[in-house]
Amino acid sequence: MTNIARGGTASLWTRGMMAVLVAQFLSAMADNALLFGALALLRSEHYPDWVTPVLQEFFVGAYIILAPFAGPFADALPKGRVMLISNGLKLAGSLAMCVGLNPFVAYGVVGIGAAAYSPAKYGILSELVTAEYLVKANGLIEASTIAAILVGVVAGGFLADWSIPGALIVVTGCYGLAAVANLLIPRLPPAHPLESVSLVRVWKEFIHAVKALVRNPDVRFSMAGTSMFWGTGTTLRLVLIAWVPIALGNTTNSLPAELNGMTAIGIVVGAALAGKLITLDRADRALPAGVLIGLAVCALAGTTSLPVSLVVMVFIGACGGFFVVPLNALVQERGHATVGAGHSVAVQNLAEYSSMLVMIGLYTLAVRAGMPITTLVGVFGGLLSLAMAALWIYRWRGRAKPSVAT
Repeated sequence: MTNIARGGTASLWTRGMMAVLVAQFLSAMADNALLFGALALLRSEHYPDWVTPVLQEFFVGAYIILAPFAGPFADALPKGRVMLISNGLKLAGSLAMCVGLNPFVAYGVVGIGAAAYSPAKYGILSELVTAEYLVKANGLIEASTIAAILVGVVAGGFLADWSIPGALIVVTGCYGLAAVANLLIPRLPPAHPLESVSLVRVWKEFIHAVKALVRNPDVRFSMAGTSMFWGTGTTLRLVLIAWVPIALGNTTNSLPAELNGMTAIGIVVGAALAGKLITLDRADRALPAGVLIGLAVCALAGTTSLPVSLVVMVFIGACGGFFVVPLNALVQERGHATVGAGHSVAVQNLAEYSSMLVMIGLYTLAVRAGMPITTLVGVFGGLLSLAMAALWIYRWRGRAKPSVAT
């Protein structure tokens, strides 16, 4: 079935495409702002420090549990309606936090909505535009997401300093506006109606995809790298919230958010450099940047200057963007050729969010054991550098071996 038959049009700036971009920006901005509002809420209610990363575990866990099913669910209904349902779940979770329900359960509901939203926002693009505009459409989604992260993390910190209930209300309103934007997306026919979907078959196909991708050396290597990157990024976001008051003597919510924003700016720079300097067949040339991420985190452990901290965070982001973009492209290309794009994304999500869950869990244990935060940051950076170096050596040793066809 062609894109035109599925609803794709020979134009990029359609009402449906603009609605998707607006909804994605509002939803992603609210996701990032909500984290800082929720963490400020925990502190205001005097939860112990070690439960702070547990909040993120509830969000990440939803992605892992739903990994085999999110893609088929997105295909079983019109994707615009899937996005509407997903934003409705996010709205419900944020609203529950506003009215004082358990913040961990509420944030978990937001995570369920985010997990369901992810495959729909990308899958709908091929139904809205023709192949001629598909790359540009993906680029617009990524640009919208990066802008949303920057605005969301900074706004979340400032709003939480202004008023925690006010921050949660603003976030809830953003989810509501995103849902309204979803209503403007044309109602396109589902790719695979629900009655044709067997959960048992979905599970078996997912297991097959996992086995096939793990057997492929290129995919195995690149998924290990992207998983370490996203696990590191998620954990570092939480580490900064605990590190800033100790190292920089600043107890506001806005400064950790600003530091996270500087990382996002660095990622944009690093991604642009990777696009110019790294080719798909030599994606392993990005691995030194992974080692530098860990060394930069070690340098951050001994920093007490705000200007130096800002520079280090931009550098970490730039190394991260340079590192992850080629590896992510390699996963997509090899995965598409091996088991198809949909299954490849699902397995990659499982690997990356499992890495987040493990790293956040280890960070939680370290905090609960009473490890000083500056020591923890140094240990975290050192272990990350060693892990990245090990991946580099593994790839170098296996470089001469041909990829396994499956």
